[in-house]
Amino acid sequence: MTTLRSRLPDPARYIPEVGTIAGATQQAIHNGAVPDTTIHLVQLRAGQLVGSTYQTIGQTEQLRKAGETEERITAVASWRNAPYFTDAERVALELTEAVLTPNPSGERVPDELFARAAAHYDERELWTLTLVIAQICFFVPVALIAKPIPGAAPGENYS
Repeated sequence: MTTLRSRLPDPARYIPEVGTIAGATQQAIHNGAVPDTTIHLVQLRAGQLVGSTYQTIGQTEQLRKAGETEERITAVASWRNAPYFTDAERVALELTEAVLTPNPSGERVPDELFARAAAHYDERELWTLTLVIAQICFFVPVALIAKPIPGAAPGENYS
């Protein structure tokens, strides 16, 4: 088996504020407004969309720790056709896809999608979902460029 190595060392060696940013975003999104399961489902789908093994493995691990079934975890990739998700989770996943998928024929988050999201989430919850997607977007370049070691614990995920 090949030993996994990151492309870059731990960014905290060069930019210690990254830890502060990571901690602050974690605290902001895990504010109790949106279930942690929904947060991890959204972040798993985001990781899938951007092709980040590090993020997909990490979010899958978080969902397993939370007691999620393998069916729900596996079906995130095909959530539109899977019977395992609530309407609120579905709209959160759809919102994630809308933000992360270019739409050459119009805006990414049309009023109709926002209205469906607003039917399931109040303003605080919508802001939380927005920050969940923003957080994963902040760390996408880190995951894709630096390639931290998938499955390794924070602080041990860089070689």
